[in-house]
Amino acid sequence: MRPGFCNAGIMAKLILFNKPFQVLSQFTDNSATTHSDQPRATLADWIPVPDVYPAGRLDFDSEGLLLLTDSGTLQHQIASPKQKLPKTYWVQVEGQISDAALDSLRHGVVLKDGKTRPARVERLAEPDLWTRNPPVRYRETVPTSWISLTITEGRNRQVRRMTAATGFPTLRLVRYAIGEWTVADLAPGQYKILTVHAPTSKPARRNRKP
Repeated sequence: MRPGFCNAGIMAKLILFNKPFQVLSQFTDNSATTHSDQPRATLADWIPVPDVYPAGRLDFDSEGLLLLTDSGTLQHQIASPKQKLPKTYWVQVEGQISDAALDSLRHGVVLKDGKTRPARVERLAEPDLWTRNPPVRYRETVPTSWISLTITEGRNRQVRRMTAATGFPTLRLVRYAIGEWTVADLAPGQYKILTVHAPTSKPARRNRKP
């Protein structure tokens, strides 16, 4: 367990879930409001475990690790940007990514909502991943490449916006790790349940008497 998370007296349930492509990171599809709307796949289609909630989110069109827990304090610790918990993504981009683009990602990219924090990034040999359904559209005349990108923020669609800003749009996005937890050995739709120490809630600060 990551330092600062441990509470020897309280245990929590932590689910590591390999979210498939085009599955919502929530248990209901709030946009399906009429009988004519086709509801999208949700966590309820994959995880029959009661009283657990996502710790953070993963976009509908992204794949990979999503954490769920029954502990509100653990959920906050994992999802809170203040914790700066590293998240590692394996990213397939359009084109052979350049050294200049990698340097831009390392030093921070200017987006509409401000400059990103510096990221850890390196080229990645094409990983041995499951087949996506539907697959990424293949174009013979356009090469692709892979990178491993680790960030400590959680802005909306941040990774996709970062690679697009450097001139290399994201084609496929797989979250491989959150902190010490990874999606290794989990097929799409599979999950495993861990029992971990829950963090303690910080006590309210008392005002000192004069």
